[in-house]
Amino acid sequence: MAKTTTPRDWVKHASQPGRLERIEAYFGGHGYTPHRHDTYAIGLTLGGVQSFQYRHAQRHSLPNTILVLHPDELHDGEAGTEAGFHYRMVYIEPSLIQQILGGKPLPFVEGGLSGDPRLRSALAPLLRDMDAGVDPMEEDDALHDLAQALIDVAGQRRMRRHPDFIAVERARAYIHDSLEQTITLDALAQVSGMDRWQLCRDFRSLYGTSPYRYLTMRRLDRVRQLMRSGQTIAESALTAGFFDQSHMARQFTAAYGVPPARWMTRIKQSR
Repeated sequence: MAKTTTPRDWVKHASQPGRLERIEAYFGGHGYTPHRHDTYAIGLTLGGVQSFQYRHAQRHSLPNTILVLHPDELHDGEAGTEAGFHYRMVYIEPSLIQQILGGKPLPFVEGGLSGDPRLRSALAPLLRDMDAGVDPMEEDDALHDLAQALIDVAGQRRMRRHPDFIAVERARAYIHDSLEQTITLDALAQVSGMDRWQLCRDFRSLYGTSPYRYLTMRRLDRVRQLMRSGQTIAESALTAGFFDQSHMARQFTAAYGVPPARWMTRIKQSR
């Protein structure tokens, strides 16, 4: 399929943003180039066929099918038929799931697609119309039910040792406190009290991505906030801790599947 967009394409963000990023979108053809983010992307296809490359295979999500894309897994998105595809998606930081799991490895749903009613029930409050808000306690309930459903659907992975949740949390907190500074793996290892490579392994197990990718994504979060507030792309890149605009733009496209300027255009069109 040609990698083109259509005038009908649109992306709508939740009118009442909270801890979770929620979107509803329609694409008549090509939606996103291959990219990966460090959150769960969990959604529901509402209409059409949502086709995407995931885990070295072409997947097709039909209406009422649930998508469960694991953090840091490469994927794209395009219409499987000429009718396009319509979907809702919620992006959930692994740290929110870890508050419930308490240090267990993140659940991985093989193939990225499911019709399990437990997932559907847990997702219902999170995938409402984008103009409908979600009560904070209702959101907590939904996250708890979703974490349990993910474990049940994914099944338990056997591990030789459990990751050191407390030590990794020290490293993660240091990243959040030092976004605009240069951070080294040695510094993270010292803060956590772990060997640098064990820290990397445990970080991936708990949060689905590497410390470097986690740092990059937090800086990209900051870039999006700054661009929405009116700063230019170049100003946002430097303020968030990137070397320059081109460095940030490469990372942005790899994370979200569209360049920063096109992302901003979609945001403005959805308002």
